[in-house]
Amino acid sequence: MLETGLRKLEDILHIAGCLCLVLVAGLINLDILLRLFANRPVQVQFELTELFLMPALACLSLSRVFRDGGHLALELTPERMPGPFGAVVARLRLLLPALFFGAVTVMSGEFALDAILQGDVEYGVVDWPLGWAYAVVPLGCGVLVLRLLHDALRRREPADL
Repeated sequence: MLETGLRKLEDILHIAGCLCLVLVAGLINLDILLRLFANRPVQVQFELTELFLMPALACLSLSRVFRDGGHLALELTPERMPGPFGAVVARLRLLLPALFFGAVTVMSGEFALDAILQGDVEYGVVDWPLGWAYAVVPLGCGVLVLRLLHDALRRREPADL
C-alpha cells in the first residue's frame, strides 16, 4: 500500500515537473515570437521561469527518475554484491543519500517556511511570493527521501540483494 501511494505521489510530481518544462518552452518561444513580430515581450516570462518553473522541473521529478533508474550516479561498488556484506552495502547505498537529501529537505524546508511566514517577495513585473517558489525543493527532495528509505528498508528476496 505504501508503495502504491508513493508511486502515485511520484507520478503526480513528475507530471507537474514535465508540465513546467512544457510551460518554460512555451513561454520562451512565445516571448521570442512576440518580440519578433509584435515588438512586445512576455513580461512575466523571465521571472516566472527563473523563480518557479526551473526549480520545479529540477526537483519535482527527482524521486520518479530515481525509481525508474534514470538518475546519474557514481558507482563505487558493483550494483549487486553477494552475501551479508552485499546486503549491508546495498542498504548503505540508499541510506547515505537519504541522509544527505534529508538534510537538504530540512534546510530548504526551513528556508521556504521562513520566506512564507515573513512574506518574502521578489519585486518585478509581478510581486512574486518567494516562499512558494522555494517550497518545491523540500517537496521534491522530501519525496526522494521517502523513496530511498522505502527501498532501503523494504524486505527483499535473496536474489534482490
